[in-house]
Amino acid sequence: MAKAIITAAITGSIHTPTMSPYLPITPEQIAEHAIGAYEAGAAVVHIHVRNPETGQPVSDMNCFGEVLTTVKSKCNVVINTTTGGGLGMTNEERLKVVPTFKPELASFNAGSINFALFDIPERMGIKEWKYPWEKPYFETTKDFIFPNTFKSLEEFGRIFEENGTKPEAEIYDTAMINTVAYLAKQGYLKKPVYLQFVLGIMGAMPATIQNLVFLYETARHNFGDDFVWSVCAAGRDQLPMCTTALIMGGNVRVGMEDSLYAGKGIMARSSADQVEKIVRIASELSIDIATPDEARQILGLKGLDKVNY
Repeated sequence: MAKAIITAAITGSIHTPTMSPYLPITPEQIAEHAIGAYEAGAAVVHIHVRNPETGQPVSDMNCFGEVLTTVKSKCNVVINTTTGGGLGMTNEERLKVVPTFKPELASFNAGSINFALFDIPERMGIKEWKYPWEKPYFETTKDFIFPNTFKSLEEFGRIFEENGTKPEAEIYDTAMINTVAYLAKQGYLKKPVYLQFVLGIMGAMPATIQNLVFLYETARHNFGDDFVWSVCAAGRDQLPMCTTALIMGGNVRVGMEDSLYAGKGIMARSSADQVEKIVRIASELSIDIATPDEARQILGLKGLDKVNY
């Protein structure tokens, strides 16, 4: 069995400061958590940034630059920047990080969905908010579509290619695999494609073993062996679905973007807590974990010497 790549998604744009006192907000905190995840065994860290005063997701190149340069100065982890951004950002805001910093890897959201978060506060029992932006941020998702049209996907693919950035195709539903196949056929994406199956978002595919197997088999039908795949899952499904992916021979993503917990009733103090847990599970399954340089080889990345930070 090939070595498994562990990605840690450090802060994301779903959870808010009220939900966890440990959620990293400032560039310094995000960088510190990313380095900690690397030290725990992550080969890749997935980076969003936030307003350091309020914790609201932003597309601030200064914040990105501070995180990227700090992490690079401390370790050789692969940095995967978001182009999903935060709710309501324009395509230009989401994509700007790629030509600005030319990262080795970046997320590539492969289709449009009803990206619904409005039910989360009720499920978590939140009555009071730390910042005024938080409650409306969730409420507006009852009437929100996360848009990724064929036109915008072609543009994203072109910009990724111009900057030598590998797309990590975020697959929220089965049709998005067909979309990636089309984009590869038209030359907007290169094979082997890198697919990440994102499970458990309201408005997308539920986090079940049956759905994961179906996504994998659909990818095999479209790409044969010419793809690499990973799994992430929201909330309590994070560790069960990642464990299933390891057993199936896939790669995994954990981190506080996807879950605020490191086990039942155990709040994660950082993404490193979740990385340590999935590393331990992989060890029990006799699965070796990839180093950053091994992840670069598996994914066909350009190398840390070719980024612009």
